[in-house]
Amino acid sequence: MQPTRARLAYQTSCRSPCKYNVNSVGDCLAGMDTHSHAKATAGLSHNRHAVSVTCALSQPSIQPTMTSRPFYPFAAVALSLALAACAPMSTSASADSSAQRYSFGLWGDMPYKKAGDAPKLPAVLASINASDIAFSMYDGDIKDGSSKCGDDVYTDALTMFNTLKKPVVYVPGDNEWTDCHRTNNGGMDPLERLAHLRRVMYPSTKSLGQQTLPLQHQGALGQPYVENTRFAYGPVVFAGFNMPGSNNNQVISVKKCSSKSQRTQADCDAANAEFSARDAANRQWLKDTFAQAHASGARGVVLVVQGEPGFDVAETEDIDDSQAPGVSGYRAFMSNVEAQTRDFPGQVLFVHGDQHVFKVDKPLPRSLNPLLNFTRVETFGSPSLHWVKVTVDATSTNLFQVAPVIVQHGK
Repeated sequence: MQPTRARLAYQTSCRSPCKYNVNSVGDCLAGMDTHSHAKATAGLSHNRHAVSVTCALSQPSIQPTMTSRPFYPFAAVALSLALAACAPMSTSASADSSAQRYSFGLWGDMPYKKAGDAPKLPAVLASINASDIAFSMYDGDIKDGSSKCGDDVYTDALTMFNTLKKPVVYVPGDNEWTDCHRTNNGGMDPLERLAHLRRVMYPSTKSLGQQTLPLQHQGALGQPYVENTRFAYGPVVFAGFNMPGSNNNQVISVKKCSSKSQRTQADCDAANAEFSARDAANRQWLKDTFAQAHASGARGVVLVVQGEPGFDVAETEDIDDSQAPGVSGYRAFMSNVEAQTRDFPGQVLFVHGDQHVFKVDKPLPRSLNPLLNFTRVETFGSPSLHWVKVTVDATSTNLFQVAPVIVQHGK
């Protein structure tokens, strides 16, 4: 169930939230030789600040945010932000199939308790709420990998997501289920936590957020693969996949099975059976996503996962990093991604988190011999609490225009 929203009587009427108006966004794809600079204005409370938005691999944008609000416990902060924004109760927003230019947000791997992220989180949520995005997608890890996987983790995450005024689509990460076997996570059963996640984090067929988007789900509510989602917006088909870090829950050795864990071999056999079934389901969801994109004449496809799938690194010339044992759980899926991308006439944007380092590049199949219609975006993550804004422009040869949004945090 979603957290109950409180009612609050205001003596004065609420002010309009920040407006973030971007006239144009430059070419941000890696490998481009030129960068177009865009200007934006943002207003927050009584003040107006001029901010500059520039592309990836250039000077990042700085988003003005509230820094004077004191920090309270997580749920109270999220609720106070929602009330301060004068947000309405949850409403449904239909995906706009005619939208030729719009923006969406990408974020994930936050907040991490061990990194002390809690005081920074309100500014991130305020920044996203103050922007002009149509929706956002969160690419996993609602907690750090060294804390307990209690039920409160998921209810706190729902509170966080439902603080956002616009729809947000949640994609699972390894920290909230795959890694829950770790002793410092409480030594819990990852498969039980995955079942709990499916019941709690997908309470309806719609997205999370105060406004919602209707979503297609691969599974029924509360059932396997409900977390695999899909929707179309303008000329783009979006799909989320449960493909987390920690090698996609594939256990490749006895040593990996027992490392920092009390798992038995039977537990790891069950994990591998889960991996095999879900990997097959993910590949089917991928196939269906591209089939929908072809049938609808979509200009682009956005694929969102949490785990870094082992892209080859140009600096290791004599080593194919994609063949490393620790990323074997992604290999079949990424082989299908490559094949589908080669067969698709439009642009493919592949989004993941996991390593917490913002990147925009073209690493498939090799950085030095890339598929030009494939672009990877890796999102920020703890302790760097920022987000990424992607503008879709159907009139541009660069359909996806990517810019980091740097959030100012109070000292």
